[in-house]
Order: sequence, then C-alpha cells, then structure tokens
Amino acid sequence: MTITFPDEAPVFDGANLTVRFTAAVDGQPVICIITAEALEDHFGADSPLEDTLLKAFQHGRARIRSVCAEALDQNDGESVVLHSGLFRVEGMEPDRGLKA
Repeated sequence: MTITFPDEAPVFDGANLTVRFTAAVDGQPVICIITAEALEDHFGADSPLEDTLLKAFQHGRARIRSVCAEALDQNDGESVVLHSGLFRVEGMEPDRGLKA
C-alpha cells in the first residue's frame, strides 16, 4: 500500500474540535482527522481555537503524517481519527520516510 499526503491545507471542524486532512492511499483520497486534544497534548496547542489548532498541526505535520500513515497501514487504508493516546503507542514512530 502506498500512502502519500497531498500538499493541501488542513481544515478546522469547530463542531467536533478536530482538524481534517487528506491522505492518498494507492492514489485514492482518504479523510483523516486529528483531535484538538491530541494537538494540545502533543503539538503545543494551548486552546481549542481554530488558529491555535491549525498552527499546532503545521508544527507537528511530519509526526502527525507519520502516525497517520502507520494507522492507515494497520487498518487497510480506511479513514482514521488520531486521538491523543495514539501518539503514545509503541510502533507509531516518527519519520517513516513518507512522501509529501
């Protein structure tokens, strides 16, 4: 399975306090989500405000994509929601050598 991340801006979802972004799995778009809690716990967001979460996403983009790719690999390329605890799981290591 080939997983890449298009160079698209992430989208804030205020109703669910998440940030949505797209991965491409074998060329097909897959919606991926990271929670505000994960961005606060691991990437320096100090509030659930849109600007703060999007800045934290940009700051942690490489790690977020790495963990996302591992999660996609483990669930056969289905959409994923990245919760805070997932960033503490062994095997969800940074720098999988992903293509941008």
